Amino acid sequence: MKTDIFEVCAGSVQDCINAELGGADRVELNSALYLGGLTPSLAMLKLVKEKTSLKVICMNRPRAAGFCYDDVEIETMFKDTEILLENGADGISFGFLNPDATINTTHTKKMVELIHRYRKEAVFHRAFDCVSDPYVAIQQLIDCGVDRILTSGLQPTAMQGIQNILKLQYEFGDKIELLAGSGINSDNIQIIKRQTGIHQFHGSCKKWCIDSTTTVGNVSYAYHESDDYDCVSLEKVKSIIQELRGK
Repeated sequence: MKTDIFEVCAGSVQDCINAELGGADRVELNSALYLGGLTPSLAMLKLVKEKTSLKVICMNRPRAAGFCYDDVEIETMFKDTEILLENGADGISFGFLNPDATINTTHTKKMVELIHRYRKEAVFHRAFDCVSDPYVAIQQLIDCGVDRILTSGLQPTAMQGIQNILKLQYEFGDKIELLAGSGINSDNIQIIKRQTGIHQFHGSCKKWCIDSTTTVGNVSYAYHESDDYDCVSLEKVKSIIQELRGK
């Protein structure tokens, strides 16, 4: 019987601490979650490894927007991968696409080879959800040696993409790990599990925390509706774990 795994999408050291306290198995460590997640700092990684026993998959994304990178961005990504893996990352989450939104197999294979040289996990993130033909794309990722794909089934949320996730799991689940993500919560995690056969789930468990200095006078650094920022809710992690495992 396969073990269910819940991974928290974390944007800070405290997020990771909350994830572990809530019972999560793994975190995807990011910076700038409001941009979809960028590469975390080395200090963040080191502190998470010091303060938790979680497996840490580090996001490797040098900027916002899409996943077709120039030469300097690619060079940066490979250097970041080396630094993160040398300092305790258990895996790297990345994605390379061509301008036509197909998989860039050259850079993907090279990245997988680098990650595997450190005997760590190579995860292709939701850049996969941008491809036009997921069946061609997933076979290319299998051929490149990718260990796991984070996907919402090419839809905004995993619930909306549940039929595509089911088809991908049925046809390729014995060849590559699939991690269902986007909109995962305590109300739908069992539905997605039952209807897809997926055993790995990725959720943000997001709540909003207040920083009273975000807006002062005529100066504002707000990116949400008010003076708040996103963070991981311990209560939401616990609720998902209880629903997933009956604890």
